[in-house]
Amino acid sequence: MLIREATADDWPRIWPFWHRIVAAGETYAWDPGTSEEEARVLWMNPAKRVYVVEDDSGSVVASAYLTPNYGGPAARIANAGFMVDPDRGGRGHGRALAEHLLTEARAAGYRGMVFNAVVETNPAVKLWTSLGFTILGTVPDAFEHPRHGLVGLHIMYRALQSSGETVTGAVRDGRTAAS
Repeated sequence: MLIREATADDWPRIWPFWHRIVAAGETYAWDPGTSEEEARVLWMNPAKRVYVVEDDSGSVVASAYLTPNYGGPAARIANAGFMVDPDRGGRGHGRALAEHLLTEARAAGYRGMVFNAVVETNPAVKLWTSLGFTILGTVPDAFEHPRHGLVGLHIMYRALQSSGETVTGAVRDGRTAAS
């Protein structure tokens, strides 16, 4: 397995599973009818650092992005989005990608990472909690799940720096600049 930063040439390999996941309407609060061009702009936005996972055959099987969740004085709190090809799930790609992004976020000077809207029925909740994320709160009945009806959206958080630790870089547009 290889985890690397994505290039524009990766989008045609990300789009099929991105579309399948969002169109299913079970885990993302994006419009299930999002067009390919709209999806490319959402996922491959230049303000985000985008990563892909290639399996041993060179196929792109997962992707994620890392970006500041807020701006200004709160820009050191990261946000991320993750997608694993549903046909390639259960093989450790998502966990490896998540661990990689947590390392990248810490190296980039982020103090913590927040997920703003994790569907409470999403199996990834178990992954996030196993990686040290906590549920700060749940917005009840905020998501219309196609099978479960109205379900909550979790707000999840994980610290990336200890309270006494010095951050060595400044986060700007999802990249680290020397201080």
